[in-house]
Amino acid sequence: MLGQSQAFSGFSVDDLGEARRFYGEVLGLDVEETGEGEMRMLTLKLGSGAQVFVYPKETHTPASFTILNFPVDDIEAAVAELERRGVTLERYPGFEHDAKGVVRVGNGGPAAIAWFTDPAGNVLSVLQEN
Repeated sequence: MLGQSQAFSGFSVDDLGEARRFYGEVLGLDVEETGEGEMRMLTLKLGSGAQVFVYPKETHTPASFTILNFPVDDIEAAVAELERRGVTLERYPGFEHDAKGVVRVGNGGPAAIAWFTDPAGNVLSVLQEN
């Protein structure tokens, strides 16, 4: 029924301006802002062609899961660039992180992954493809 639909995902933030700066300037995504006043929203245009809807929510609560995963060819370079741009990697209990905060996984999953948050506290990751 919906197999051919151009589905998209979305998430909330507490400050749309900060989200626009972070996703556009820090992460380098193509970000489009539409609407006015309380109806403002962002569309993140991902390299895959997918689009993600970002909307302000006064009672925003950060997602407790990873909302976006960015596969990269070189996780070391990606982590170094994120740090250069002021992004701090998250360290979660139960995972063995290296000095930079990267977790080496393997076993059918990504070879390595590192998590960070947007200004609204939503979790994102960069991951090394196998």
